[in-house]
Amino acid sequence: MELKIIRTRKQYQEYLDWVDKMFDKKVKPGTPAGEKVQVALVLIKQYEDANYPIPVPDPIEAIKLKMQEMGLKNKDLVGKVGTKGYVSALLNKRKPLTLELARLFHRELDIPAEILLS
Repeated sequence: MELKIIRTRKQYQEYLDWVDKMFDKKVKPGTPAGEKVQVALVLIKQYEDANYPIPVPDPIEAIKLKMQEMGLKNKDLVGKVGTKGYVSALLNKRKPLTLELARLFHRELDIPAEILLS
């Protein structure tokens, strides 16, 4: 297969099928065929990024999800973020997420800064 920029959905599908076949053949990394597969994967990713972008999640929804995953309640944020009323207003989007709070949530909840600053 000659590798070039993917411009159409048909080309995209052809690349996916070809990479699938290469995986079935168990092509080894570092070999010429393995290098070709890596280049094809980069081209596939480039096409997907351009044509199927993944939307950035809402920062407040990301905070709520992370709190749920960690078993945290609103009251657990009181003192770190502010009063009970402020925490409630923040999580209900009545108060803005400040840069200082974004840093806090990044540090305490390990939420990527890109999500909190979007």
